[in-house]
Amino acid sequence: MTDFLDDIRTSYDTVATSYAELVQDGAAGETECLDLFAQIAAPGPVLDAGCGPGRLAGRLHERGLQVIGVDLSPGMIAVARRDHPDLDFRVGSMTALDLPDGSAGGVVAWWSVIHLPRDVVPQAFAEFHRVLVPGGALMLGFHVGAETTHKTSGYGGHPMNVHVHRWTAPGLTELAVAAGFTPYPDRVISDDRVCFRK
Repeated sequence: MTDFLDDIRTSYDTVATSYAELVQDGAAGETECLDLFAQIAAPGPVLDAGCGPGRLAGRLHERGLQVIGVDLSPGMIAVARRDHPDLDFRVGSMTALDLPDGSAGGVVAWWSVIHLPRDVVPQAFAEFHRVLVPGGALMLGFHVGAETTHKTSGYGGHPMNVHVHRWTAPGLTELAVAAGFTPYPDRVISDDRVCFRK
């Protein structure tokens, strides 16, 4: 496993419990985005890539979707299984998903590609494309900008060692199209959320 994946895993293992307590409300406009995703996802299970403590997976499940949550951090997965015992959570990396080709009706990556180095994001997009059925939906949330910052603590002052890479909708759209995705006509849901179809 590469160093950046080790750092992400260790950092989020450290903050898992406090993170789950601090992010209960979600982002503004999230309900509308999840409603849209539930409408446009193809039949089949949907993947919450970088699911953290399972909050978003729970909200997707409330919309009638079968959800598989994948996260690099065993600590996060333990919290997700504790809080959502009826859902399917697995430890894994979005850069090498342990799912068959064409097995998912949709993928949500909600503020989770932001820790991947910029040159690794295409690898994650290729994996999303591989696991989606034809016509499957991909929805991304991200921090807007062009800069990269180094996060050394967070979520109650716990030590962390991760980089946060900001993106623009056009920048992520370029990478998604290169991976084989087609933007929705209204692909920019907001400045920090975009949507595609395989």
